[in-house]
Amino acid sequence: MIEEGESVPKFTINDANGNKVKSTDYKGKKHVIYFYPKDFTPGCSTQADEFSTEYKKFQDNGIEIIGISPDDITSHKKFCTKMGIKYPLLSDTEKEVSNAFGVWGMKKFMGREYMGVTRSSFLVNEEGKIFKIYSKVKPKGHAKQVLEDFTK
Repeated sequence: MIEEGESVPKFTINDANGNKVKSTDYKGKKHVIYFYPKDFTPGCSTQADEFSTEYKKFQDNGIEIIGISPDDITSHKKFCTKMGIKYPLLSDTEKEVSNAFGVWGMKKFMGREYMGVTRSSFLVNEEGKIFKIYSKVKPKGHAKQVLEDFTK
């Protein structure tokens, strides 16, 4: 996994509307990049809902939110509509960004091993440096914790 103090890896991937989004688009802005496994699953819905609920507070503090998963743009568009998500969800179908951050790998659930995204969040300062990493995130209460850590 990438480490605190490192720069955000460069990437260009599509958002839910099919627009290209680059990591460099966020240079000069505080932002959180959160990786999640799959649209419409209970934990991912909880996490997206909490970030949406707190979105205005993030904006008031000059903090952008970016969600990334391996789902395609069609799934993201439906997820954004259903969940009322106003921040960008990026489609990492090739897992290039997930690999660059070190969140794609072997997982285990109920005795079964499979490849997937480990739910993780990265807090990024205006210089594009990661200053805090949350790995193996529990969705409930995470958005508030991120906001607190940004505004300390």
